[in-house]
Amino acid sequence: MTEDAFITFPKGFIATGVHVGLKKTDAPDFACIASKSPCRVAGVYTTNLVKGHSLKRSIDLVNSETTFHAVLINSGNANACIGRQGIEDANRIAKTFSSEFGCNESEVLTFSTGVIGQRMPIDLITAAMPNVVKNISETAESAHLAMHAIMTTDTVEKEAAAQIECHEGVVRIAGIAKGSGMIHPNMATMISVITTDVDMDDSLLSSLLKRITRTTYNRVSVDGDTSVCDSVIIMANGQSGVHIEEHSEAFALFESALYDICEDLARKIAADGEGATKLIEVNVVGAPTEKDAYLCVLSVCRSPLVKTAIYGEDANCGRIMTAIGYSGAQFDPEKVDIYLGSLPVYKDGCALSFDESVAKDILSQKEIGIEIHLNAGDFNDRMWTCDFTHDYVTINGSYRS
Repeated sequence: MTEDAFITFPKGFIATGVHVGLKKTDAPDFACIASKSPCRVAGVYTTNLVKGHSLKRSIDLVNSETTFHAVLINSGNANACIGRQGIEDANRIAKTFSSEFGCNESEVLTFSTGVIGQRMPIDLITAAMPNVVKNISETAESAHLAMHAIMTTDTVEKEAAAQIECHEGVVRIAGIAKGSGMIHPNMATMISVITTDVDMDDSLLSSLLKRITRTTYNRVSVDGDTSVCDSVIIMANGQSGVHIEEHSEAFALFESALYDICEDLARKIAADGEGATKLIEVNVVGAPTEKDAYLCVLSVCRSPLVKTAIYGEDANCGRIMTAIGYSGAQFDPEKVDIYLGSLPVYKDGCALSFDESVAKDILSQKEIGIEIHLNAGDFNDRMWTCDFTHDYVTINGSYRS
């Protein structure tokens, strides 16, 4: 991956982020990521039955239209649970932007993130559209403004980029993401936009994104909440001139690069969990089925007792054993081995004696690994989470203030 990552790294993409008045500070709160030429788009969306109005509009468009020019994202307001007005507001934003940018309203996708149940200040947003279009550019500076504009409780930027060189030419990929709280598998309070100048068929682009999302974005849990507005979108404008077919050498290179970007962004989301001080990677090895492996990693990653113990640097590993026990997975508890980093803490389902100072040293690191061997089959899974701290409660106890 490239060191200086920004969303306009692929050919033909432009972006910006401006302040329209959604955030109480003067920070950017409205992002635009666009292409100079029409894009194919694929997406994966929240599985929450309650969906934000901006998101519902975009899902309908992706399912019915073939190409798009722009993605608009506001932060500070989820545009959710306010009835028909929410759809009308999303349409109005897209219409106002499209008239300034010079494309069709149906070629503009809308996404929102922030407080649920409050109407957006629509007049402020639409009044800012000339400024959005005026400032949009392909520069890294403008791209970084777009990144900042989608952030809510995020404390760090989440950007990644890569390029592949194949026989047909060079293809570039870039991605940004926001997400810090309300993070749980099957989309969470996260939005990610990926841009690429590859030429790829819609169906192949969609199946690839779904497959990669399953083992990256959908393997992050901060707090067990799945929100209503969230998505990962990939925009492909074909400006590299490189057409990639499935099962080709170029496709394997592209898939690997896209996976690396999504994995990097997913890890950054977990590490930036609200109030978090540690990134935790949980691996389950040797489950009898794929589902059993998933249930175990999921249960450990959403256990408040496991996450608070790690925050306190307390190697209370019985909490890990307990979490897999109530996960719903099928396994023999008397065959389970658990490792904290490289330190064995359980063997054949029994707690081991270990050096507490060694355990504390492991738990004092910024990145911590937990490995669980079920010794019951050939299926494995992995998920990322973070510790629970006092700051998580503080942040979420006053989110609207």
